[in-house]
Formats: sequence, structure tokens, C-alpha cells
Amino acid sequence: MPKKGMMVVVQKGKITMTITIGLVCFVLVYIMFIQFRVIEKTDIAEIEDLREAELTEKLADWKTKCEELEKQIKEKEEKIDEYKKSAETNEEASELLEKELKQSRMLLGVTKVTGDGIIITLEDNEEHEITATLLIELINELKLAGADAISINGERVVNVTDIVEITSGDIIMNSGKNINSPFEIKVIGDQTYLDSALNVKNSGFADKYSKIGYKIKIEKVKDLEIPKYNGKMELKYIK
Repeated sequence: MPKKGMMVVVQKGKITMTITIGLVCFVLVYIMFIQFRVIEKTDIAEIEDLREAELTEKLADWKTKCEELEKQIKEKEEKIDEYKKSAETNEEASELLEKELKQSRMLLGVTKVTGDGIIITLEDNEEHEITATLLIELINELKLAGADAISINGERVVNVTDIVEITSGDIIMNSGKNINSPFEIKVIGDQTYLDSALNVKNSGFADKYSKIGYKIKIEKVKDLEIPKYNGKMELKYIK
């Protein structure tokens, strides 16, 4: 007959595992919902001025982006189902949780990360000024291209990052951090895919804006280092 003390330890182990699984599921759902936070509203006036062919191309581009977001949401839902199924086997669940917790911490930006990637440099010139709207568009495009981690002028970009333009040329992010031209955007991810996505003819960020005079430089870098996020992560609207 099992001793009473052993039964207490087993029960505590099960409770701890249940709580851990619940926390990881919460993190995944949190990440899934705030994926949409940085997706800005489309400029309606700009769309109204587009010719039919341009409008078709624009709609196709946004359809691709939406499909990619749906794919990411589906992957998070599958992970949650995987936890529920593996909860019956403590050893298997522990390994799965450890792996996913590490990935979740990286996605949330709470740890410093290193890896191969690209550095994008944007700089104001006499004809064009880099705005918060342009930076947000670039960040969205990089995320959809599979970027694992992003920083702007040394500030980590996460799903709760705000990029706001107070006055012309005065941009703040991460609750008050001032950033100015030149903007150095570090990105960890598949170098070839990221570069290709930015240079897609007529719709890729680099191709589209360099054609009209913006100063954009892209270089591939090995062992890139991106710092952890130092701001506060607050859930203001989730109940």
C-alpha cells in the first residue's frame, strides 16, 4: 500500500504540471490574439485612387498576409491541443512544455537572442522622411516573412510594441523610447526569404519605396544579436 507521504508528492506533481500547462496555453492564446495589434488600418483614400489592376494586386497582397496570420493562429491552436493530449504522460509533457516555453519567451521578447539575419537601414533624405507608418508597414512585412526577432535602433520589437509619431521626424516606441533617422532594423530569420520578400517587384517594401526615392539598404549578417524587451507588458483589454 502506498505511503501517505508518497501520495501527497504525486498529487503535488500533478497539480504543478496542470498549472504549468495552463500558463503555457495562456501565453500561446495571448500571442495569438495580439498578433493583430500591429496590423494598421489600410489607407482608404489611397485604395480609392488605385486603378483596377493596382487594386487587384493590392487585394491579392493583403489576402496573402491574412492567410499567413490564419496559419499562425491555427499553429497556436494545434499546440494547445497537443498539450491537452500529452498531459496524460508527465515525462512527454515536460519535454514539450520546456521546448515551447523557450520558444514563447523568445516570441515575447523577454530573452536576448542571436542568429543569422539581415540589417535594414532606412534614412531620411531631402525628398523623403521615414515615418512611423512606414516603420509599422516594414515590421508587419517582416513578421509575415517569418522573422523570429526584430529590433529598431537597439529597441526590441514585440507584439505589444507601439510605434507612434508625435511630430514630424519625432518617433517613439516601447512607451517613450525616442528613435530617429537613420533607423537600423535588425532581423533574425531566413536571410534569403527575408531579402526576397522585401524585394518582391512592386509590392515588397524595399522595391516599392526605393523606386520612389527612399534610401534603403539591406545587408545579410551572421550571428546577429537582438536585445531583450525592457518595457512592461500589460494586458489592457483582455478580460
